[in-house]
Amino acid sequence: MSGAKEIRRIQFGGYPAISQSHLAIAKSYSSTLLMGPPLCDELLALVEHMYDDEEAGLVRHLKPLRPRTAAGLAAAEGRPLHEAEKIMWRLANEKYVLLSVDIKGTEWFSLMPIVPGTFEWVLVRKDPESITPWHRRFAELFEALYATGYTTEYINRPLPLIRYLPVGEAVQAMPAALPASHLEEILDRYDRFAVGVCQCRLSKQLVGEGCGRMLETCTAMGSLVPAIVNKGRMREVSKRDLLEIKAAAEKEGLVTWTMNEDSGKFTSTSCSCCGCCCGALTSITRFNTPGMIAPPRYRPRINHQLCKHCHKCAKACPMGAIVMEEEGEIRRLVYKAERCIGCGLCAVACANEALTLEEAPGHREPTTNILAYAAKFLGVFAVNSLKVRRSRRTR
Repeated sequence: MSGAKEIRRIQFGGYPAISQSHLAIAKSYSSTLLMGPPLCDELLALVEHMYDDEEAGLVRHLKPLRPRTAAGLAAAEGRPLHEAEKIMWRLANEKYVLLSVDIKGTEWFSLMPIVPGTFEWVLVRKDPESITPWHRRFAELFEALYATGYTTEYINRPLPLIRYLPVGEAVQAMPAALPASHLEEILDRYDRFAVGVCQCRLSKQLVGEGCGRMLETCTAMGSLVPAIVNKGRMREVSKRDLLEIKAAAEKEGLVTWTMNEDSGKFTSTSCSCCGCCCGALTSITRFNTPGMIAPPRYRPRINHQLCKHCHKCAKACPMGAIVMEEEGEIRRLVYKAERCIGCGLCAVACANEALTLEEAPGHREPTTNILAYAAKFLGVFAVNSLKVRRSRRTR
């Protein structure tokens, strides 16, 4: 696995200087049920930052996929209920490190995976001006953990949760492009929209590795919008506003993904990514694993007779899927299919029309059945998680 730094795996008793509460929380986050990393220095450092001693005393009683109420946590820790309620509210509604759901007037709290989950919920916001030193340190510690490449453990089988759309200019050049490839037609299925900052680019910016591209590209659609807007995490926009934002993102070389299902029901999310910061894309460019990206619907066709070897297409590709190889005085474009996401930026960049998009052989259209989509995810997730669990037991 290229691009990953070595991870120092430690047994539960290998941290005598760490509080038992923080160790218990780290053990929960390391669970394969949360797609967690093995117990390691980077995870412990992040957990200690996320929860102070008082908070950790309550949170240690939360276990993966088992929500609890403040009353239950207070009883488990032996603390007054009013104190537990105040602490848990702060964690869920100020720090956003826990998920809270109101069920018949009672708030239930649960752990989220580090990613996807906690990372996004902590950093998503209407604008980056609300960032504090606490968030900056969170980003530093998260990036150190992500750099271990632990997420690639869970890609034993591809998990095609999202798909990338060809950019608008490329779609316009393809009259036969299907509705699933048109962002506007996808948005037509929803009635409400909200946007916030891209957590991946924001995190990289906070650690001094930002690319300078626009931040406000993270999108929520449908029934999720009222809740996320009411919490102040995103701002609501019209469909026209959203299309303008996505068009501006494309001009900066960003590519847009949507969920890999076309039911148009309930809710959906989207973002516009760069190859240098986006976690989904760097799973390929940095760690050489297929990640959660569906195979592309389109791929570039290269006309070598028209190619002027200007290298613009290779520079435009966020994935390194188009490269210029040289042998002596001979220069030739080479297409690496395993890295391609079908965004079409290479074709748009070519003024000589040496690259055009064509339909990829064997492509499967996204399902329109949300239950089938969920079932496929749960099935692959279960298989991958079981393999990771078995692998860790043998080490």
